[in-house]
Amino acid sequence: MTKIFAHRGSAGTHPENTMIAFYEAERVGADGIELDVQMTKDGALVVIHDETIDRTTDGTGWVKDFTYRELQRFNAVYKFAEKYRVCRIPLLEEVLAWVSSTSLLLNIELKNGLIAYEKLEEKVIGMIKHYRLGSRVVLSSFNHNSMARCHQIAPDIETALLYMEPLYQPWQYVRLLGASGLHPYHRTVSESFVREAHMHRVAVRPFTINKEEVMKQMFQYQVDAIFTDYPLKAKKIKKRPER
Repeated sequence: MTKIFAHRGSAGTHPENTMIAFYEAERVGADGIELDVQMTKDGALVVIHDETIDRTTDGTGWVKDFTYRELQRFNAVYKFAEKYRVCRIPLLEEVLAWVSSTSLLLNIELKNGLIAYEKLEEKVIGMIKHYRLGSRVVLSSFNHNSMARCHQIAPDIETALLYMEPLYQPWQYVRLLGASGLHPYHRTVSESFVREAHMHRVAVRPFTINKEEVMKQMFQYQVDAIFTDYPLKAKKIKKRPER
């Protein structure tokens, strides 16, 4: 049964990667949430997608150049300023503490492709273990070296590889890195690809699926999960019987 992960929370209707977007994802019955992690100047783990704060807040600059306290000055309300007055950039710990009180699954994307945040893997894994969420978490990244490192540190926590272009025999590559999931750009996914991945016991969770026809297609292919900015819409389409 295909699971529905709310991409950066319910990012199509609420400010992405904020607590309010995560609360909404749970409220509408998403199976899980997806979020992105970066590190501040003082080593705090914060939930934000871009390496800079320019797009999603009223500030400018690199996440790595601010302390966590300094980042709290900025409003991450993004394009939803008319709906919500103030949203702050959350700490990963804040999200994990809340998730542990729910039944949600969690996909944590490590944003260390552009900036090699020191000990990001260790810190994230340490926090997951502190909240005893290992069995509910999938770690993912476009930085596949980082995923290999996560597997070495915590072989019991599932890892998945994010990628944009088609890969040749990715099931072999996945095994080589100790991962068990592929998170491909949805345009690279076909029914035969999903079938073959499943034959090799590899999970397929495409991103980011917001169009109704693509959602229907992915449900038909029986992918393991989809990432969507519109979890409520995805739930409704999934429930709808095919005519």
